[in-house]
Amino acid sequence: QVHVVESGGGLVQPGGSQILSCAATGRIVAVNAVAWYRQVRGNRREIVARFTKKGQRLYGESVEGRFTISGDNVENTTYLQMSSLKPEDSAVYYCGPAIDDGAGFWQIYWGQGTQVTGAS
Repeated sequence: QVHVVESGGGLVQPGGSQILSCAATGRIVAVNAVAWYRQVRGNRREIVARFTKKGQRLYGESVEGRFTISGDNVENTTYLQMSSLKPEDSAVYYCGPAIDDGAGFWQIYWGQGTQVTGAS
């Protein structure tokens, strides 16, 4: 069984910075890619960033130049560095790694999310 946990959210100031982490544990044979998503309550989930096994880093247009995705393969942990935060960045952030748990194909596992809230 694979378990995914996001952490690092909290109250942030406009223009401030925050680092989120995503840790995957359990039966992990391989990790193909990891993507960060965010969702404002009542809205559709939006993709924020994607980090592939080959080291490609792709970003959504709304966060390009402000967010950076990175990873620690040894500990199966992915980070999302956020800077120059805007009020519209407030959301619940989810991590969705594509993992082979021994089944022989990629499956996306989801954590419970971590909330980033902009202080007024």
